[in-house]
Amino acid sequence: MSFESPLFWPAYMKEDVLYVLDETLVPSKLKYIPVKNVKGAVAVIREMKTRAFGQFLVVLNTFLLELNPKGDVLKHLQDVAHQLNNSRPTFPFAEVTGIVVGAAQKAAANGVDPRLAVGKTVQGFLAGIRARRLQRVQEISDEMKDGDSILTHCNVSGELAMAASLAIAQGKHIKFFATETRPYMQGAKLTVWELQQAKANVSLVADNTVGSLMADRLINKVIIGSDRSAANGDIANKIGSYQIAVLAKEFDIPLIVLTQPSRGVASGADMPIEMRDADELLVFGGKKVFSPKVKGFYPGFDVVPHQLITKAIAINAGL
Repeated sequence: MSFESPLFWPAYMKEDVLYVLDETLVPSKLKYIPVKNVKGAVAVIREMKTRAFGQFLVVLNTFLLELNPKGDVLKHLQDVAHQLNNSRPTFPFAEVTGIVVGAAQKAAANGVDPRLAVGKTVQGFLAGIRARRLQRVQEISDEMKDGDSILTHCNVSGELAMAASLAIAQGKHIKFFATETRPYMQGAKLTVWELQQAKANVSLVADNTVGSLMADRLINKVIIGSDRSAANGDIANKIGSYQIAVLAKEFDIPLIVLTQPSRGVASGADMPIEMRDADELLVFGGKKVFSPKVKGFYPGFDVVPHQLITKAIAINAGL
């Protein structure tokens, strides 16, 4: 499987335009959305056209799109950062945007064009993160043992499929169970598709099948991603991760989490949990499928306490 898989690097710059993979259309269509400014960047993030790692690519590249404002450069960069930071509350975008804006401010204070500092900071990050992601793919592959039956939830932006490809090349026989991951069905549409591209043995299961799979000893390992980490090791991930972690603990099944080290918050209790629009639960295929009186409640994430995590495989942002 190619290490240039669309989900492994779902956004790229070309001729001053940022092209973002529309993950809501995968696998039926591979379509890239052209983004030309911060307004477009915020839209693809809020509408979940891109998620997980793709969001951080969008956040970083948006600074490159916004380097030549008509007015004050520093003020404009701060406004860009503010808009990005507020696009989705659970994600720690401020930790990244703060460093980029800080580099611009430091450059200006030293009489250097802040735009040069921003470009250097962003490009350096993008080059480094690719190498670090490939290194983590190898670490994930090492955790995959011959005969493993691995459960995963949501999607980990290409890394799980890459690791599976390496493991298969080493002659390991591994089975995967991927949850649907409602209501966006990232597991069904993204994870299963990518694992199939990697020639992996993968079965799709309903979200509420996990307990039964574990009780029947059909699972011996769980690997999930994380969208935010706390200083104490707690993580936030797609809603449903917490109940999987509790079940894994009950059945003594190792839970491996792919994390990004962060000290922006002390614990999971300090993480703001994004509340998504109820229609994302109630509407399917553009039509409301339930009675108009039915209400929806959709927190996008839940918190997994560090006590339930067997091992965290971290990737350092490099900023």
